Amino acid sequence: MNEGSVRVYYGNGAGKSSAALGYALRAAADGKTAIIIQFLKAEVNYDYLSKLEPEIRIFRFERTKECFSELSSDEQEDEKLNIRNGVAFAKKVISTGECDLLILDEILGAVNEGIVPEEEVVSALSQAGEGMEVILTGRSLPDAIREVASSIYNITPEKEERDNAGI
Repeated sequence: MNEGSVRVYYGNGAGKSSAALGYALRAAADGKTAIIIQFLKAEVNYDYLSKLEPEIRIFRFERTKECFSELSSDEQEDEKLNIRNGVAFAKKVISTGECDLLILDEILGAVNEGIVPEEEVVSALSQAGEGMEVILTGRSLPDAIREVASSIYNITPEKEERDNAGI
């Protein structure tokens, strides 16, 4: 990718989405706009983020409230179309330069699940204009995406105890 930059947070540790959200808050504080598109995650109440609009906007295209991995095979097949709609929206955001920062939260999981081909993600990233930053999160990092990333952060727990809130 020649113009925009790609930051990746991946690994088995908790905090990848939180790191990306923190980056969005920092961008908003600098007068920039951010769009967050979530994939494969259970529905979370982010009503408090509406207070940050229009600087930060969050989208989730799946219709079910459960995490993708908890759905039946039939439900997963239905949700794949919704996920593809989210990818189409992400491509539109990139091609139009609609924001300064685009976060594709758990897009690497959608690639890992075979819902989104990694070549499609790489192709979309190559369309990002100068000054646009894109953050990708997920547990695994395919080689083709690794090649176009500007910054890569492997979030791996050294010691991890999660509280009841799952934070």
